[in-house]
Amino acid sequence: MNRIIKAGIASLALAAVAPSFAQETETVSEGAQGWTPVALGLATPVQLPWGINRWDVMGLDLNLFYSDAPKMYGLDIGGLAAVTRDDMAGLQASGLFNFGCKDVYGIRATLGLNMCAGTVYGADLGLIGFRNTLKGLDIHFLGSASRYVSGLAIGGLANVTSEQSYGCTIAGVANVAKVAYGMQIAFIYNMTDELHGCQIALVNYADYCPNGFQIGLVNIIMSNQVKVLPFVNGYF
Repeated sequence: MNRIIKAGIASLALAAVAPSFAQETETVSEGAQGWTPVALGLATPVQLPWGINRWDVMGLDLNLFYSDAPKMYGLDIGGLAAVTRDDMAGLQASGLFNFGCKDVYGIRATLGLNMCAGTVYGADLGLIGFRNTLKGLDIHFLGSASRYVSGLAIGGLANVTSEQSYGCTIAGVANVAKVAYGMQIAFIYNMTDELHGCQIALVNYADYCPNGFQIGLVNIIMSNQVKVLPFVNGYF
């Protein structure tokens, strides 16, 4: 117990003097006052060191309710939410909400929503996911929506890709993509404007299939002379 208390006191002391690490270097985000190895508190800006969107964290960011840093490299834990306004690299975990304003490198986990305005390089785990681009692994209990996907996306209900999907998307109900390269696997329904690969579901739909095939109870390719076939359809 004494060791735990001493470790806690040491962490608070380090956070209290963290502003001494502030440097005007290329690693500091634009507009940030500096960087700190440790940020501890209740909810940003009620933390040590003080201030919202002022301190890049290169190490540990731990807030009981809400953490907010320009740039976060390391371990970021927010009891309810964790936000990075610049890049995040490492592990980010929160109870309800993770949000990256730029790119994310590493793993994010939450019981609620993962969002990223840039690209996720790594893995997102949670209830629902929204991001511009995924390059890696996506597992969400309900599902996710992305502009581009490269990798593996698993959604309990649905995966939606507004542009290109490369790799494999797996859903309990439906996969939807503008252009699908690779595989779409769903229990009920797969849909794409352009199929380059394979669709497996009870019902599969593609406007155009220059190369690929469908396996399911009902398979529809609108550009084919025979547009609807049971069991198997494809480019012939």
